[in-house]
Amino acid sequence: MKSNFKDIVSSKDVVLVDFFGTWCGPCQALMPILEDVKGDLGDAVKIVKIDIDKNQELATKYQVRSVPTMILFKDGIAKWRQSGVLQKKDILNVIKTHTGVTV
Repeated sequence: MKSNFKDIVSSKDVVLVDFFGTWCGPCQALMPILEDVKGDLGDAVKIVKIDIDKNQELATKYQVRSVPTMILFKDGIAKWRQSGVLQKKDILNVIKTHTGVTV
């Protein structure tokens, strides 16, 4: 997963990474919100889910201390990160503010 992850976030695509745990209630709450965001933005943004229990090395590298943690990448650079659940409008606003991608 590691080299594939690096390729994904280093691409020219806008990538929103969701570090989550299968046991995490807020992570489960975030899942349908991210599906709605993907539905609105389509191919303009890639949404990648990373299970921290299966990818501990990546979680450590990106200093994920709590879940869910979302990190937004553009051109391979982390433009924004936040832990916790955000509502759809807030996620869309973050993506627009940091990347220029709109619905």
